[in-house]
Amino acid sequence: MKFLQIHPLDNVAVALEDLPSGLTITLQDSSTVSTAEAIPRGHKFALHAIKTGENIIKYGCAIGNASSDIPQGTWVHTHNVHTGLSETASYTYDHKYFPLPSVKPRTFHGYRRPDGRAAIRNEIWILPTVGCVNNIAAQLVQLNQDLVQGSVEGLYHFSHPFGCSQIGEDHAQTRKLLAALTRHPNAGGVLVLGLGCENLTMDQFRSELGSWDENRVKFLICQQVEDELEAGSALLKELAAYVGQFHREEIPASELVVGMKCGGSDGLSGITANPTVGRFSDRLIALGGSTVLTEVPEMFGAESILFSRCENETVFGKAVQMVEDFKQYFTSHGQVVYENPSPGNKAGGITTLEDKSCGCVQKGGSAQITDVLSYGDAVIKKGLNLLSGPGNDLVSATALTAAGAHLILFTTGRGTPFGAPAPTVKISTNTPLFEKKGNWIDFNAGTVVQGESLDDAGDRLLDFVLEIASGKKTRSEQRGAREISIFKDGVVL
Repeated sequence: MKFLQIHPLDNVAVALEDLPSGLTITLQDSSTVSTAEAIPRGHKFALHAIKTGENIIKYGCAIGNASSDIPQGTWVHTHNVHTGLSETASYTYDHKYFPLPSVKPRTFHGYRRPDGRAAIRNEIWILPTVGCVNNIAAQLVQLNQDLVQGSVEGLYHFSHPFGCSQIGEDHAQTRKLLAALTRHPNAGGVLVLGLGCENLTMDQFRSELGSWDENRVKFLICQQVEDELEAGSALLKELAAYVGQFHREEIPASELVVGMKCGGSDGLSGITANPTVGRFSDRLIALGGSTVLTEVPEMFGAESILFSRCENETVFGKAVQMVEDFKQYFTSHGQVVYENPSPGNKAGGITTLEDKSCGCVQKGGSAQITDVLSYGDAVIKKGLNLLSGPGNDLVSATALTAAGAHLILFTTGRGTPFGAPAPTVKISTNTPLFEKKGNWIDFNAGTVVQGESLDDAGDRLLDFVLEIASGKKTRSEQRGAREISIFKDGVVL
């Protein structure tokens, strides 16, 4: 298969491989189109002549307007298309329901925490409350690797530059995000590491955290001890003794929470990897599990696809507010809402934000949206959740982890090496990327353009996720890639 017309209403098709000029292709209605120029893989070409101002239709949706006349068979991209988005939009609740697939009960081998929650990793995390102690956290990890034995699967620290010289919402978000990470079930034990003079005080942090298990969470203020490395190591030994008591057991797949994210997208993202994740999401939800979709700016232009699946008007109202709040965030900084996609996205064939968004939301499958979460909030409802967060890869992946995602599915057409605190599964949109960057990519969805059905790819991804949940390491875990990034909007003192 050399090309794909995604929806019968589309007036463009996507090249599934590099197409030469003069290639004649036959459409489903038996009509033919000849390429008027070379079309790169992942890019679009016109199925018939499109006049200036007419909508460019892909996924059955308008992804922009022709900025000049586009002859049949020619390349359709940024040189002849402009966005149709603006800062204002109105939304109407038009509820749609789609049945979920039938899936036999599945299980994985994970850890059962004392509070009843499931985990897929049994690690010790060091969380600095302020960037000043990042180096101490790193030294503690290096000095105490001998604690990683038995069922203790790892010792990690998560550096960041915040926790001091912040005010208002930024200060609150840092505190909320770090407390949410402290609660994450994959962390069997947590050392919260402070300096002592930062404005995110340890008392504030404890108040944000609420109740905690003193066996599981320890606190150290470095200015209050003579030797912070000695004191920290002693606390880590106590945590390792506690964490080592947990062992894997069979747990229903219904207890899994999986985050969904894309980055370094290309023209195949919305055709292969993203809908494969969508099929997975529907299957996990059919099993009683939960998935989380974020990247609000990459919902702009495709909101209606999601909003119609909100399970009731209350959820719909929260979803609309989430989008409107993010648009206000853009405009308050003097930015247009359509300043996207990135240069790498454009090189891969994505032309406008609408083009990117229509592909991005494919990760949400067809399930009902059961809840909308603010940044730093945790999943409390089964099903498909929307999470407020930006498109930035590391910021949104950190927010997904803080929301309680046991692991994250990250689709990419260009590849990226980063890893979130939660195991981060990289899914390639195309087979050449999978073959080239095997040290980064975990799962190949490029097989969809080679004949594999999306349903089969979704089944294969479900099997793979259960393997990861049972202890199989992702490529980023194997390389030790673990990072966080906290959302910031305001003044630094």
